[in-house]
Amino acid sequence: MNNTPETAIHTDVMIVGAGLSGIGAAVHLQKNCPNRDYLIIERRDAIGGTWDLFKYPGIRSDSDMHTLGYNFKPWRAEKAIADGPAIWDYVNETADEHGIRDRIRFGHKLMASSWSTESASWLLTVETGNGEMQYFSCNFLLMCAGYYNYDAGHQPEFQGRDDFQGTWVHPQFWPEDLDYSGKKVVVIGSGATAMTLVPNMTQRAEKVTMVQRSPTYVVSRPSVDRVANFLRAIMPSSWAYDLVRLRNTLWQQLIYNQTRTNPDRVAQTLIEDVEKAVGDIVDVKKHFTPTYNPWDQRLCLVPDDDLFAALRTGKAEVVTDTISHIDATGLVTGSGEHVDADIIVSATGIELLNLGGADFTVDGKPVNFADEWTYKGVMCSNLPNMVQTFGYINASWTLRADLTAEWVCRVLNHMEEFGFEQATPRIPDLLAKTMEKRYWIHDFSAGYMQRMMPKLPRQGTQMPWVNPQNYRKDKKMFRDSAISDGALIFTSRHTAEEPLKHAS
Repeated sequence: MNNTPETAIHTDVMIVGAGLSGIGAAVHLQKNCPNRDYLIIERRDAIGGTWDLFKYPGIRSDSDMHTLGYNFKPWRAEKAIADGPAIWDYVNETADEHGIRDRIRFGHKLMASSWSTESASWLLTVETGNGEMQYFSCNFLLMCAGYYNYDAGHQPEFQGRDDFQGTWVHPQFWPEDLDYSGKKVVVIGSGATAMTLVPNMTQRAEKVTMVQRSPTYVVSRPSVDRVANFLRAIMPSSWAYDLVRLRNTLWQQLIYNQTRTNPDRVAQTLIEDVEKAVGDIVDVKKHFTPTYNPWDQRLCLVPDDDLFAALRTGKAEVVTDTISHIDATGLVTGSGEHVDADIIVSATGIELLNLGGADFTVDGKPVNFADEWTYKGVMCSNLPNMVQTFGYINASWTLRADLTAEWVCRVLNHMEEFGFEQATPRIPDLLAKTMEKRYWIHDFSAGYMQRMMPKLPRQGTQMPWVNPQNYRKDKKMFRDSAISDGALIFTSRHTAEEPLKHAS
């Protein structure tokens, strides 16, 4: 039954999203804030988020599960680079182990969030599956809705697309009944999705051609971590998991740091590895040598050389060129080459969407996020009691999701201990006027991220108005730094805000 704002269902903490981040956040809340009630609203009808939405052939993680997994739940499967169904099982198993499923309101999409200083609470307008509006209220809002549009992928306009007489597919909306056996398939794109589709579709298709405008750095790793499996056989799985997780995070950070300090050497190593994998079958300089530095865009992970193995069979090939137009039987490149296709898969990326597309107001005033500053990469200046979970672009998503949830629990416990009802990042006027403004994600040139950056809060150059995207720095920032730092202002309805401390 439809309720009203006056009869809104209240909870202490509302988590938006029942994917990897949302389920993890719920576990952290239950463990560290047992006195806080919470609910989860999820727009879909199932747990899993990304791992419930994407169904294309070969869907898998693009990082190892010892770092993509939760810090409280060891990954015990043999394969460290896991397929989508295995990750879906992992998230659902976590929810069931901790009794979270009963806290979830499925088919509930957040449309608007309105903060009231007078009541120190959020009023949430939520659309249900039948189109009715439901109202919830909460004291603290934890956004775990991911960062892309579930309703639409990124789809560039290609001249002549309507002339194509075959099947056109976007990986985000993969048809369950699509039969590509014996078909000629063209995959447009050069990102992780394209790199996954090509080797998997060659198993049944006659031929798969990946058409890319420009190359991407590709790195191959074994899907099975033999060290992790050995350690798990000789010691408790939690010990083995922690050791492998530590090793992998240190290695990831080392490699990333090398790409910042010695990019040419890293690039040369990556390209030489590809040359060893494909031999003289593929023009590596043309198809696998980008013009940018490693980690200016995300590296593409290839498990067990599967992409290179597909290329060696001759059933897969790479074409690096622009697309002139689509015609009835395929596409024509900028250089005039015709690529035949029965099926065209437009693996052209995701469309980013901030905070699930919900509207936000504070005391009746709309929030323009682009005018605000990020606080530690999780909160927004002048926006009370709201945290956004956003993982790493240069490491596994869940590493930062776990840290964020832990920090939220610290904030909530601090508020409970001292009787505070509101936590709001406030940046001093002078600092806001003089500090250099940078995009929320700095020094990352991927198109999908660049399309979104103008809509997000800016980051500066001084703590805590930064978004480090660095696991080592984030651990110190979230776990060790004081909650009351002079920038995150705590108040109750009965007390005025303390004066801002001047940042140095």
